[in-house]
Amino acid sequence: QVQLEESGGGLVQAGGSLRLSCAASGSIFNIDPMDWYRQAPGKQRELVASLTNDGNTHYVDSVKGRFTISRDNAKNAVDLQMNSLKPEDTAVYYCHLGVLPNGGYYYHDYWGQGIQVTVSS
Repeated sequence: QVQLEESGGGLVQAGGSLRLSCAASGSIFNIDPMDWYRQAPGKQRELVASLTNDGNTHYVDSVKGRFTISRDNAKNAVDLQMNSLKPEDTAVYYCHLGVLPNGGYYYHDYWGQGIQVTVSS
């Protein structure tokens, strides 16, 4: 079994910064990909940023140049540095990992519990 722990959300003024972290623990052989999603009230969950094992990154257009996703393989962790935050970035942010367990053959999807990010104008 794998557990995910998210941290770092909160309330910030427009133009400010926050850093989200997601650390995984448990039976883990490999993680691919590492993603951050978000869901704003009344909207569908969207993929914000993705990072694959070979270093490829993807960002939704609305956060390009402002958000940076990074990973710490030793800690099985993924971070999302969010700069120049806007009120429209307000949402619940979810960490998503594709995990290959020790001795396993298939990757499994794991989601964090969600963390609130609120950007005031």
